[in-house]
Amino acid sequence: MNLHARKRAGAIFFIASFAATLVGIFALIVLLADVFGDGLARLDWEFITSFPSRRAASAGILSALVGTLWIISLTALFAFPIGVGAAIYLEEYAPKNRLTRLIEINIANLAGVPSVIYGLLGLGVFVRGMMLGRSVLAGALTLALLVLPIVIITAREALRAVPSSLRQAAYAVGATKWQTIWAQVLPVAFPSILTGTILALSRAMGESAPLITIGALTYIAFLPEFSLDGLFSGFTVLPIQIFNWVSRPQKAFHENAAAGIIVLLGVLLAMNALAIFLRNKYQQKANW
Repeated sequence: MNLHARKRAGAIFFIASFAATLVGIFALIVLLADVFGDGLARLDWEFITSFPSRRAASAGILSALVGTLWIISLTALFAFPIGVGAAIYLEEYAPKNRLTRLIEINIANLAGVPSVIYGLLGLGVFVRGMMLGRSVLAGALTLALLVLPIVIITAREALRAVPSSLRQAAYAVGATKWQTIWAQVLPVAFPSILTGTILALSRAMGESAPLITIGALTYIAFLPEFSLDGLFSGFTVLPIQIFNWVSRPQKAFHENAAAGIIVLLGVLLAMNALAIFLRNKYQQKANW
């Protein structure tokens, strides 16, 4: 293929890629405009601080919002240390053999498993096997399984991106392998690890299928307690509350669902902004 043909093929590919991007952006704008048009008038402080109700005019999302924050906090508590620890072992300690490659392949495959499968696993292991019931703890453990492969993969990529010369320099001054990882490798990789973890948690926050599978409630008129006893209480989350409102025929409930979507988008954007802030902060510390 001559130079002119390659340039023409490149131009065609650029135009096709740009058109596909515009289609996606246009679809997103249309969806956002529809959601904000329906829900913005319903969104106020009373809506955020009120419990769900069978009357659309007085219904709110307080229990679902608190349940979401409670579940995601516990999910991060379980998934982050296990995922980062597994990534450190696989990247820094594990021998390169068939068993390691088999583990890596399975982790990559688990990252693409539909979320409802994790819900069935959580139902069998946590709800019934460990007798945790339809509790906050069972939901958090189920979502932790959902995001764990993603956390491991992103953490491994972050560790792999650290230059090997940094490790060799630490070994040259007498540092042990663990001292090198703890004091040199992890501080450099931590911004990327943190960003990947928060993005994985953002995915978990929008999931409803695994929580519905384990039996999360759709109507709760109380707040789950932030205590050990609260770990075993019932719960609901924003995606389930939104799904419940959308399934009702009344237009007022659809407006409530749109307002709930706006709140969920706000929480997701806040988490992503936190990821950017922490990444920049720790990158500056690593540069020092």
